Amino acid sequence: MKNEWMPSAPVTVNWAITNRCNFRCRHCYSRTDTNEELSFGELCSILAKLGSAKVFSVNFGGGEPLMRGEIFDLAAKASGLGLAVSMNSNGFLIDRATARRLKEAGFQKVGVSLDSAVPEVHDEFRGVKGCHGRAAEALRYLKEAGIETSISSVICRINVEDIEGLIGQALSLGAGSLNFHNFKCSGLGFVNKDSLDLSPREWREFYVFAVEQREKIKDLHISLEDPIIASLGQGNSDSLVRGSVCGKLSLNIKANGDVTPCGFIPIVIGNLCKDDLMELWSNSPVLEAMRNKTPRGKCLNCGHYSDCLGGCTARALALTGDINNPDPHCWME
Repeated sequence: MKNEWMPSAPVTVNWAITNRCNFRCRHCYSRTDTNEELSFGELCSILAKLGSAKVFSVNFGGGEPLMRGEIFDLAAKASGLGLAVSMNSNGFLIDRATARRLKEAGFQKVGVSLDSAVPEVHDEFRGVKGCHGRAAEALRYLKEAGIETSISSVICRINVEDIEGLIGQALSLGAGSLNFHNFKCSGLGFVNKDSLDLSPREWREFYVFAVEQREKIKDLHISLEDPIIASLGQGNSDSLVRGSVCGKLSLNIKANGDVTPCGFIPIVIGNLCKDDLMELWSNSPVLEAMRNKTPRGKCLNCGHYSDCLGGCTARALALTGDINNPDPHCWME
């Protein structure tokens, strides 16, 4: 099925500038990834390519991006090129002074991970005692510095019974948005999927409740990124395209410069230290296949396929080995 519209360049580039991290998260997708990192000069060269391609925004991640001290200079250069600059962080290294430096460097938005409203549960999931309190403080410092904040919560077995608690926590911390991330089965997420992932029926129950809360809560933007909610009659109002956004609106850059469709799809389509971004974006056979998936299995006769396009491509690949297979989280019969 051909997509109706495709931007001439990635709208967003998610960039894992390091895989080093001070946490030991049970679901981490990058812990087993390359330890190779680019020099600051190489990072700046890639930034220039993003600017020339008219990429709208760059989101720094990892690993923990603040493990690289060059993050402030890199963000300033990105902002100077006209890119909107954001970051995903665990929050542990953000004190008041760091928050101010992030603002001065040009960060417009910073997302902080908080997976439970119960400190002990979050700390155990992320592997560092006291990290819940540090994340909450980070959000307050960021807001004080004038940076828009969001909270990222990976929905899984540790928190699915306390969605109201997660919402209340986001409201009390003054976050602008709360992103409910569907559980990905990549890296340690695959290793620990049996103890952390939900069944298709449980995913349906979660999304029914989350959609209700999204419509009811007016002081917080609740983001649901999962294409399979189309089967509930819910379009993804946060997206300009149907199905997964990976390879359609966004690309991922790894710590060594390798380019993949998203952080959870380990298929390398090139390396920005030597390859042209627009050539990869326009002519990659992998991206072409992701943009024009072929329905298989139960998707063949599903009335929602034209909206969800098979659900999460990364999850289908991780658990079935084929991007065209139905998303294993899908509850449709």
